[in-house]
Amino acid sequence: MTPAARTARLTPAVLLALALVYVVWGSTYFGIKVAIGSLPPLGMLGVRFLLAGALLYGFLRWRGAPAPSPREWRASAVVGLLLLGGGTGLVTLAERDASSSVAAMMIAVSPLFAALFARLWGERTGGREWLGIGVGLVGILLLNLGELHATPLAAFLLILAPLCWTFGSMWSRHLPLPGGLMGSAAEMLAGGGLLLLLSLGLREHWAAPTAASLWALAYLTVFGSLVAYSAYMYLVAHTRPALATSYAYVNPVVAVLLGVGLGGESLSGLGWTALGVILAGVVLVAWPRPVPTSGGQVGAEAARSEG
Repeated sequence: MTPAARTARLTPAVLLALALVYVVWGSTYFGIKVAIGSLPPLGMLGVRFLLAGALLYGFLRWRGAPAPSPREWRASAVVGLLLLGGGTGLVTLAERDASSSVAAMMIAVSPLFAALFARLWGERTGGREWLGIGVGLVGILLLNLGELHATPLAAFLLILAPLCWTFGSMWSRHLPLPGGLMGSAAEMLAGGGLLLLLSLGLREHWAAPTAASLWALAYLTVFGSLVAYSAYMYLVAHTRPALATSYAYVNPVVAVLLGVGLGGESLSGLGWTALGVILAGVVLVAWPRPVPTSGGQVGAEAARSEG
């Protein structure tokens, strides 16, 4: 099977990876809210990613995987800083002053930003995708009018987070990262170390954590990082940008249901409308394109997808 055929079809591996990022990452917004109830935001993330990265790195080295080269460590640090520090880190900071439901809804614009950033590396954005971007921005406007009850800083962080995440995701396709799961391990180690250093530099306050925060941290480490993050990086390397970020279809729904059902959060009619408009824009962006049949076009698309 050619690389183009693999990227154009929903293989079992791609379907499994999608299912993991859809469901698991949808639950992590509520998990973050619980974890930072008694743990410092950046410090919690630093510990989370360092633990997950160390476990995965140790397992892979035990299985005989080669250690990353200095060049690969530098690339992993860049991706880890953008995705884990800029993406997850900013969301975690924002959740001190915003609900997990609203945070997930804001992150739903990730496929829209991915379509924009993909153009930096020569990937075409079609008319339907531009329409989807416009529809998604209307949804964000509705969300800000009706549901974004947060401080100006939290609102800014929730807009900046998906920009960092999607830019890092698109750039990672063109960086010399370690192969396979070793890339995820190196990114989590580098990103976790940077987050922990930032936490110490900002003198975040550490106190005795509650049992609920520790259980949430364990869940985020194992499922949110080891499992789902590795699945996401597989999608980034093997699928179109819009499909790789299509977890935004389901994540907000899962997060809203958990936030409302378990966290005592609420959502107004305008909030549900905003969620529907955002998801409609995402669907327009991520809807599969027709697969070209000419050899040159297929080869070019494959090269971009495998980059």
